[in-house]
Amino acid sequence: MKCVTSTDHKGRAVSSGPPVPGRPRRRRVSWLIGLMLLGALCAEAWRCGRTVVERVTISFPRLPAEFDGTTIALVSDLHSGFLRGGAGAVRKVVETVNSLRADHIVLLGDLVHNPRNAPRYLPMLAKLRAREGLWACLGNHEHRFMWYSRLVGAPRAPSPTGWGGKYAEAGIALLNNEARPLRKRGARIWLVGVDDAYSRADDLEAALRGTERREFRLVITHSPDALDDRRASEVDLVLAGHTHGGQIWLPLVGPLYAPCHRPRERAAGLVRTSGSTMYVTRGAGEGLPIRLGCPREVTLVTLRSG
Repeated sequence: MKCVTSTDHKGRAVSSGPPVPGRPRRRRVSWLIGLMLLGALCAEAWRCGRTVVERVTISFPRLPAEFDGTTIALVSDLHSGFLRGGAGAVRKVVETVNSLRADHIVLLGDLVHNPRNAPRYLPMLAKLRAREGLWACLGNHEHRFMWYSRLVGAPRAPSPTGWGGKYAEAGIALLNNEARPLRKRGARIWLVGVDDAYSRADDLEAALRGTERREFRLVITHSPDALDDRRASEVDLVLAGHTHGGQIWLPLVGPLYAPCHRPRERAAGLVRTSGSTMYVTRGAGEGLPIRLGCPREVTLVTLRSG
């Protein structure tokens, strides 16, 4: 075995001893592990960039038997017109939703990333097909209300009335702090549309006006923080979006960030409280072009009586 010899600053010979065996091998192993982790990260980002269908069944004692088995497809946070939210992505979501053959389709806000995108993308949503109804509520992007808007204000956006006209042209009924009765074989439940709590435009009390407390009431809204309203415990089911599931969801940690109160509880999935039940969809698009552990989602909710 050879020793490596060098000289110090005075020209004296200094032996560094024999080369350390295994050091190049450890470097190669480290590089290999790093490449494997990078590959796994890229594969997970690719997986989460695709849209999956989540199927959820929820039972309610107060749901009339006539509505047992009613299906509702949820579409939220398309962010049409932004980065990966182009025309091709919107068409794929429409095809996926139509393949579910739902009784109702609800659009839970942030359908467009900027209101100026509406003339191009809302007509694509006109191709959505439901057996009984196509409904929508507004999100913070329809209001042009962002995380910094509380400090600097929000730019001018179309009014809820203006949005109602745009949606009507696409065959979509916008419910803005109002309720509609849904009837089937003589029975009735209420579909309640609540404006966006993140934009501070929500008014659940006004939305519930005229509904019957003893009857089943289903709320569609953008932000899950609508559940903070003092009257939220009076409704049976809340369907919401807005959070994108946190976009990055780590095991044992949960979402790194989600724009809602109690993010570990409300960022995605089924939320049960003492008075109500809520389902939060991860959304079919995103504002930031990255998702990890949190794939895009179209949801099919089945209501059961029991």
